[in-house]
Amino acid sequence: MNYAGAVVANDDVTVVHNQKGWKNVECLEHFTSISLLEAEGRQIAGKNPVLYIVSPAPKRGVKAPMAAAKKKTDKVVNPLFEKRPKQFGIGGDLPPKKDLTRIRRQKRILKQRLKVPPTLNQFTKTLDKNLASNLFKMLLKYRPEDKAAKKERLLKKAQSEAEGKPAEAKKPIVVKYGLNHVTYLIEQNKAQLVIIAHDVDPIELVVWLPALCRKMEIPYCIVKGNARLGAIVHKKSASVLCLTTVKNEDKLEFSRILEAIKANFNDKYDEYRKKWGGGIMGSKSQAKTKAKEKVLAKEAAQRMT
Repeated sequence: MNYAGAVVANDDVTVVHNQKGWKNVECLEHFTSISLLEAEGRQIAGKNPVLYIVSPAPKRGVKAPMAAAKKKTDKVVNPLFEKRPKQFGIGGDLPPKKDLTRIRRQKRILKQRLKVPPTLNQFTKTLDKNLASNLFKMLLKYRPEDKAAKKERLLKKAQSEAEGKPAEAKKPIVVKYGLNHVTYLIEQNKAQLVIIAHDVDPIELVVWLPALCRKMEIPYCIVKGNARLGAIVHKKSASVLCLTTVKNEDKLEFSRILEAIKANFNDKYDEYRKKWGGGIMGSKSQAKTKAKEKVLAKEAAQRMT
């Protein structure tokens, strides 16, 4: 039975209509109804019929026909532009910038709350403002040359060599930078002053430098800001700087700075070595502890009386 289309049914008769016309059907077991509609004014055996929209039931052992899958429309890709997804692994693309304000604040507060060992706590004792300003004025006089100055110096040197004139072989006196280079100068006892930044991250890079300077009896100081040190040597940041010598006209002022730095750092090394830091609680915690102390003091006074 392959009828499909409309089936009109009432109490007396059931008929199926297909393209060839109406035909009587005894039962509807071979059909599956989809929706129920009212007949369009047709009269069968004097009664209003009910109109069923039906489709033939699938035969046993035969799979129902699958609905035609929608064809996927492929996107038009320009062959001139190759798709290159970003990879943020080591040596790959730079990750997008993130707002680290909250993380930095949490780190700062955590350092205040936790107990800090003396080796790390010594980096919170920085040079005072007046002495630091005098020191940086001195360092600015011995800034290393930038790219433009180096290019000009090499050009003049090449011109003098081409003309047959002897070139100046005297090295300029400049600030030394770079952790490995400064460490080598300290070990060779060539450094006269070492300047360390207080906010090096990770701090393990420079945490051993004060002990090395004290062992080699070289004056050292800790100042605020690795970016401030980096500006002297034309870099974004610098963890440590070093002076090996100064000009004759600056020796008197340099000796005064060295004496003040020795009194503040080298001579106080044993004191800083025993002093722990941190353990500063928040305002709410401090108020609670004060209230508890008042209650305990009141109870102790009552016992004495």
